[in-house]
Amino acid sequence: MENITASATNEVLNDLIAINNDRIAGYEKALKELQEDNSDLRPLFTDMIAESHQLRNVLGNEVQANGGTMEPGTTASGKVYRAWMDVKAVFTGHDRKAVLSNCEAGEDAAQRAYKDAIEHEALPAYIRELLTQQKAELKRSHDKIKALRDQAK
Repeated sequence: MENITASATNEVLNDLIAINNDRIAGYEKALKELQEDNSDLRPLFTDMIAESHQLRNVLGNEVQANGGTMEPGTTASGKVYRAWMDVKAVFTGHDRKAVLSNCEAGEDAAQRAYKDAIEHEALPAYIRELLTQQKAELKRSHDKIKALRDQAK
């Protein structure tokens, strides 16, 4: 029974690793396509990338501690959440509000993925607590993006 639990836990964690990989790719794309008049968003997007690197590495350590291998890719194979791929496709250097709306949609998607993962019945309590903390951290990032989007004209 313990192998089933470790396997199920690793599957959930690897899905969240893939979501963080998607988030990194999305913000890297946004940075590349950011117009000059929105350059003030660069530090924020860079922070979001660093945040996902850190979250992903913590999740990867747990997967390895459970005898698994950390997911190197994005959510193409993920089961908890797949829609961030749509967000990555829409970053095209639009106006500030459009860019921030796209970012907010991605942040909403990450929140849903973490919510689904936390509700997974096979997770040990300490993993559920870790995911709850990460979800809260990502929620703070979401709220920054949302506030900027609300200010955009």
